[in-house]
Amino acid sequence: MIGMRVSGAVLAAGMAAGAIGWTATAPRPADRPAVAAVTWQEPPEETVTVLLEQALPNVPGKTFTSAIVDFPAGSRAVPHRHGQAFVYAYVLDGAVRSQLEGQPVQTYTAGQNWVEPPGAHHVLTENTSSTQPAKLLVVFVSNTGDPIRVAD
Repeated sequence: MIGMRVSGAVLAAGMAAGAIGWTATAPRPADRPAVAAVTWQEPPEETVTVLLEQALPNVPGKTFTSAIVDFPAGSRAVPHRHGQAFVYAYVLDGAVRSQLEGQPVQTYTAGQNWVEPPGAHHVLTENTSSTQPAKLLVVFVSNTGDPIRVAD
């Protein structure tokens, strides 16, 4: 840009801020330090990695699926259902706050687990930490061909 000098440090800070979803202001005169303005963003969502999906040979029409669910710090899932699947969740790392519709909020830490009956509405699932990730192992027994998650 004409008439604008940007030092390497200011450029690097602006690029780093942009990479994490912040917007940096234009460089200020030497007597006023640059200030980064923070733009509000929704918390990140979890990441689901399917490990195994296998039709159950002794239960026609049913499929076993296992997955790792990673929750970055401060993340939460959108309210969802797992169709007619029976769900088992085991906390591998961190702590997760969870609530099924009509049930109290529960917090589960590493080594704890819960189940969700078919048709349950999962209204809250979130990492309790704003600085540390959380990780679940989730197992689904579903109708073959059904998605393992449907957002509301």
